[in-house]
Amino acid sequence: MNGLPIDPALAWESLPALLDGLKVTMIITAIPLVLGLALAFPICFARMSERRLPALLAEIFVVFFRGAPLLILLYLVYYGLGQIAALREGPLWILFGSPFGCAIVALALNHAAYMTEVLRGSLMAVPGGIVEASEALGISRRNVFIWVRMPLAIRYGLKAYQNEVISFIKGTAIVSVVTITDLTAVANTIFEQTYDPFTPILCAAAFYWAFVNLIRVGFTLWGRWLNRHNAEEVEVTIAAPTRGAALSRLAGLMRVAP
Repeated sequence: MNGLPIDPALAWESLPALLDGLKVTMIITAIPLVLGLALAFPICFARMSERRLPALLAEIFVVFFRGAPLLILLYLVYYGLGQIAALREGPLWILFGSPFGCAIVALALNHAAYMTEVLRGSLMAVPGGIVEASEALGISRRNVFIWVRMPLAIRYGLKAYQNEVISFIKGTAIVSVVTITDLTAVANTIFEQTYDPFTPILCAAAFYWAFVNLIRVGFTLWGRWLNRHNAEEVEVTIAAPTRGAALSRLAGLMRVAP
């Protein structure tokens, strides 16, 4: 050793393998994030529905998948579903028969449960006065939701979504337990081969830090863009004869909304 906490030569030698692991980590992060968010929207609307059955089913989904530890959920999907004979003989076995597919499913379900509550809280946080003012200006309820309520809900929930994504990225490290060679798995392999615990683990931590901060910067830029464009999008949806003092008031409300 050279007195440093890491071995620079080993770090350089391990760089290609760590980069390959980082690619797997980015893929195993991106796909469940997209699938989970897409699944969260209908579950959120069901959760907010006035009909009891959809609301109850959505609540059960959220309580179960948000309450179950991610590692346990991964084990249930990876080991448990394989015991179902009908699944093993069906077309879905292409997905559930591989560690990668099982990890995607488990992570997506977990993310969907958390995002359902983020979306629900954000939509409920939109002031009712802004929605009523938009409808009073002649905007259809559909356009009010798309151009007024949803953009404001995104702004309200942006920080919560950012925190969920960052936690999710770090949580993907557990997929190494089902033989997926992500960044953590590569670092552990290098450690086992070289008996140097610090160099590969610190290098992996540096890659995770860079990945997380890249996401943080992206969310910051997204938030600034939303602040600039929300009010302008509302103006486009309102017919020209209705513009005036009421429009100025509505645009002002949207600009000052946090």
